[in-house]
Amino acid sequence: MDNAAHAESLGHEVYRTPLVVRPEFEFRTTPANYRLGYVQERKLPDQMKVWRVQNSPKGNVVAWGSGFEDSPDAEIIALGLNRAKRYGDVGIGRQGNVLQWGYGDPPSRMTEAGRRLFINCIHYIHRFDGRPPLVRRECEARLNALRWAPAEKGATQQKLAFRGTYPQDVMRKYQGRSDELNDYYVKNLELLYWDQGFRVDDDLRLLGLESNRKVDTLLRLIELLNDSQRAATARKLLDRYTDRAFETSQQWRHWFDENEDQVFFSDVGGYKFFVVPEGYLIGPDRETATGQPPSR
Repeated sequence: MDNAAHAESLGHEVYRTPLVVRPEFEFRTTPANYRLGYVQERKLPDQMKVWRVQNSPKGNVVAWGSGFEDSPDAEIIALGLNRAKRYGDVGIGRQGNVLQWGYGDPPSRMTEAGRRLFINCIHYIHRFDGRPPLVRRECEARLNALRWAPAEKGATQQKLAFRGTYPQDVMRKYQGRSDELNDYYVKNLELLYWDQGFRVDDDLRLLGLESNRKVDTLLRLIELLNDSQRAATARKLLDRYTDRAFETSQQWRHWFDENEDQVFFSDVGGYKFFVVPEGYLIGPDRETATGQPPSR
């Protein structure tokens, strides 16, 4: 990661309190690696608006942005300007009570805006003391399944990196037809799960369910435990998408009714439903923590 951050996420409260952060913006050439594996509809410009966090570009680290916020305990605070990673990867983030500060310079070598943001982030993370991360990264987020087509046109290293996210049988079937492979995953995006690579859940499709990450799907699988013809498949899928192991349909329904409002699905956490512990979330959450960005 370089020494700068993109001009997104500036509405987060850490840019306003306790110190006002006033980034000085500049435009830099869009890194060539941003176009490898890029899957968003918005076309990348040739120049990107950034602000310098520190003086040195060395010694910086970054977290993958894809799937970073798919659990309610995680939020992106700044997108890093990345010379060897993807656009959207995280320069500064939070997961639970862990502050991920990716810039390597000491405060004495930060810009004034960088120092102020550093102080604000320390102030902010204190709020989450005693609240460890809810999930650990186990898998790739499903949007990464769409990166092969653009990556195949790029460097060999990029192709090798992405190749490991696809099952060998799927790669053999679509060998040399990257556009068709991409279309296959686009069409089935809501049914993807991870089993030594991205696979489409045909079991779920046979039950007439269109997504594996909706809470309604979890409820429907529990209801199907009372259907003698489909109960075995429903139980198999509950085992795939949860970490629970109840004996009866009544126990499953009781668990669901007690936790419905706290259930969330995480791709990177293993393509499973999780429950936020009672009292874990404290305000403001990552939506209400944001407001108007500072004056430019």
